[in-house]
Amino acid sequence: MKKYGMIAVFSALVILCSLVLGALQQGVLWTYGEIDAAVADARIGSGKFLPVERKLFPNLLIWTDTCNVYVIRDGDTALLIDLGDGSVLEHLPEIGVQDVEWILFTHHHREQCQGYPRLKGWDTKIAAPQAERSLFERPSTFRKMKPALGDTFTVYGSSYVRPPIQPIPMDRGFAKMDTFTWHGHKFRCLETPGNSPGGMSYLVQYKGRWLAFCGDVMLDGARMHNWFDTEWDYGFAAGIYALHNSAALLEDFDPVSLLPSHGPVVCNPRQQLQEFQKKLRRLERMLVRGYPVKTFAAANQDRVSKPTAVPQLWQVTPHLFKFKGPNFSPNFALILADSGHGLVVDCGLLDAAFLDKSIELMRERLGLKKIDATIITHMHGDHVLEAPHLRDKYGAQIWTLDCIADKFEHPERYNYAASVQAYGKHFENVHIDRVFKSGETFQWEGYKFTVDWMPGQTEFALCLNGDIDGRRVAFTGDNIFADPADPNQTGHEAVVAHNSSILEEGYLYAANYLRRLKPDLIMGGHSFVMDKPAALIERFGKWALDMRATFQALSPDEDYRYWFDPFWVRAEPYRLMLQRGQSGEVLLYVRNFRRRQQRHRIEIHTPSGIIAEPAVLEGKLAAESQEAFSVRLTAAGNAKTGVTIVALDVTLDGRHYGEWFDFIVDVK
Repeated sequence: MKKYGMIAVFSALVILCSLVLGALQQGVLWTYGEIDAAVADARIGSGKFLPVERKLFPNLLIWTDTCNVYVIRDGDTALLIDLGDGSVLEHLPEIGVQDVEWILFTHHHREQCQGYPRLKGWDTKIAAPQAERSLFERPSTFRKMKPALGDTFTVYGSSYVRPPIQPIPMDRGFAKMDTFTWHGHKFRCLETPGNSPGGMSYLVQYKGRWLAFCGDVMLDGARMHNWFDTEWDYGFAAGIYALHNSAALLEDFDPVSLLPSHGPVVCNPRQQLQEFQKKLRRLERMLVRGYPVKTFAAANQDRVSKPTAVPQLWQVTPHLFKFKGPNFSPNFALILADSGHGLVVDCGLLDAAFLDKSIELMRERLGLKKIDATIITHMHGDHVLEAPHLRDKYGAQIWTLDCIADKFEHPERYNYAASVQAYGKHFENVHIDRVFKSGETFQWEGYKFTVDWMPGQTEFALCLNGDIDGRRVAFTGDNIFADPADPNQTGHEAVVAHNSSILEEGYLYAANYLRRLKPDLIMGGHSFVMDKPAALIERFGKWALDMRATFQALSPDEDYRYWFDPFWVRAEPYRLMLQRGQSGEVLLYVRNFRRRQQRHRIEIHTPSGIIAEPAVLEGKLAAESQEAFSVRLTAAGNAKTGVTIVALDVTLDGRHYGEWFDFIVDVK
């Protein structure tokens, strides 16, 4: 036994020496504490308290459940950085801790704080970033039964914040660059938004070196925690800029270790923070529009059409028209048949009085007699806003694809961006007169058209295509915008996860579809016309592949879609209205993107007075599949009136994500 023991020791020394030599060759030498952290990280989630920086910070331990909970001990008292699901509390006596004096939250996301109810009976004070105080203390404020485009912390009405299901009162809110002292430990409170709009890092210095509790600024491997928490606007990268600058600020402190909210401790933070910033800069270049939006876009909008006798109505081909004007990019295209009948594609961002005047002039000067229908290309409200006016005044029916129709007729069931009710019109939904199946064809005034599912900017979109004046024309909505003659333009529009737009069911699909279709002319939304687009379509397809590779390089998951998509667990309806004593049903959709079977456990966490049956869903999903599960919600007699949040606590293949997803119940 002694012989084999000596062999084992010798082998371990050889391995250790090789690690040190490798580190020296890379210009990096781990301290004892960093090696200790790396070893501890291999065992994170083992149900034990593990040391993090034993040499520099001997009283620092880590506990992992829905997030990393950092425990700083002083005798039988402790301070926690984040709380996770609260399971840490029942295990603290194992390390001699009887009292938690403070919890410092790095940010508001539910998986950081969902264990708050377990603090009942503890005399613990709560501190968090002042910038997120309202998210902790008034969480239901950030969920709307009737969303609007300008709601706080939303992407055109779809919320990107994930507050707790119950208020968490704060004893102290930290402003940027505040300081906080606990038992001789001096923390610097550093504002580091990006993953969260008011996220904060806590830095503490020992022996001249900084340790940084960084929340979800960056994960080990120079990765992002997830995409949809950093999606703050409609594809203009505001969250990316904030995240990049937060990483740069942390780099300036040159911390010995970075202690993130998820995943392993980062033991070579300077190097990784630099790499992370490079990845984010590449992401920004890939993300923001593939055409000069807000700069030269008006010049690139259309180099084909000619003015007509009707002001601001331009002619693309003998029978195809669109609006065009200075700072004017409505959603409207008109196919005018020789019979005088018209077929409109999209109708929005137009003043009704202007539209009426234009139609009157089309009758007088172009021979328009009747508008038969308006075909809506995708689910966004700005493409349908004036369609009800065309129906009410001119008898034009409203047509669209089957997967789009329900988003107009029942928009309250969903939490997607730019829904029709968010535009503040006098109507909150739009009835659809005719619904097409993908691939369905129809004849109209001697023309043959096909309606195909063609996702891109959103999953819920179509392409109307047919031959007009000897050219194959594709009406593509908001999927592609560019000047085809400019080789630097890739044509992609906004990349917005809250549109339901994973690339495989979005821009990648669109590019492959257009390659097969080979259109001679693309009629895009917002007055764009793209002539001879073959080369543009190829650039568009290459960009989509590069975009996926860029996402995958930042995703800590083997499949970026779990990192990108805010809907892989979702409730329908998203908004449920109940009277006290009344019950209602929601369907919980669970998706498996992987090429193997997936096991899930979903706990439905409800506020007091709301009862879910069943309260837990457990099962398996076949590879690359989706399944819906029925859950019944009942508002008890003591249910609090108003909007409340119901959270979906997800464990997937043994990984406890926590309360990533939600839906809302309005109790009357």
